[in-house]
Amino acid sequence: MSVARAKSLLFVLAGLWLGAAAAADLPPLTHGLTAVAPGQPAPALKLVDLDGKPHDLASLKGKVVVVNFWATWCPPCRREMPALERLRRALPEVVVLAVDVGEDADTVFAFTGTLEPAPEFPLLLDRDSAALQAWRVKGLPSTFVVGPDGSLAYRAVGGREFDHPEVVAQLRRLAGGKK
Repeated sequence: MSVARAKSLLFVLAGLWLGAAAAADLPPLTHGLTAVAPGQPAPALKLVDLDGKPHDLASLKGKVVVVNFWATWCPPCRREMPALERLRRALPEVVVLAVDVGEDADTVFAFTGTLEPAPEFPLLLDRDSAALQAWRVKGLPSTFVVGPDGSLAYRAVGGREFDHPEVVAQLRRLAGGKK
């Protein structure tokens, strides 16, 4: 087993343990995104979705893209997923990509059947955690906002209310809207 694979496995196992321990006493989801220093290009992101369809972040240049790293075993990730869908509905000009880390399509598909509203954005599979490593994700959930120029604009570590008016206003401004 490679060192990178071993680290990914430890990350997943630690998340399972922490997720189970925290499930009974979850803090509320927060709102607001943290600005990233200007000029940092977003790492490459080329993954397939649940249907095997490829998605490439580079093809979305010119749009605001929310890239959310998550897993079904992560309680805050599970809680924020409906808010991501509500964000997508509130701001159709913003693209939402949810990157599941280390799980298979059947596990992710089964989980999404329990969500209301059901996500209508791409659920991408990072089976080997290569994207997780490239984006330097330290914990789940982690979310990055890529600006229209392809650079990182915001980040958030931990669960968020993505449909909160503050977050919607931040993303609307980045997309060139008012308010």
